[in-house]
Amino acid sequence: MAIDLIFEALASRPRREILAYLSKQELTAGEIAGRFAMSAPAVSRHLSILETASLVKSERRGQYVYYSLNSDNLVNTLTSFAFEICPRGRPLKRESRQLRAAKHKS
Repeated sequence: MAIDLIFEALASRPRREILAYLSKQELTAGEIAGRFAMSAPAVSRHLSILETASLVKSERRGQYVYYSLNSDNLVNTLTSFAFEICPRGRPLKRESRQLRAAKHKS
């Protein structure tokens, strides 16, 4: 059932942190992996679970795969709200906004 996949995806702290990083911008798999002290295959597994739950979507552009939130998913709306009030999620969202601003200045 789809709701079970969503709850499974949200049960992991790294996956919730990935959602926070993607809250304001899209990132490549490498950019996401660079934010974690885990192997690239482990990050890839987390991204796969998030994609299976329809929380994120991916798009290949050249040699890179870009990930972004699936904005059509109600859970992402609720997650975004939770990150605003969550002491752990708020700084991650702020960092995501700063990274997006820095990219647009380049």
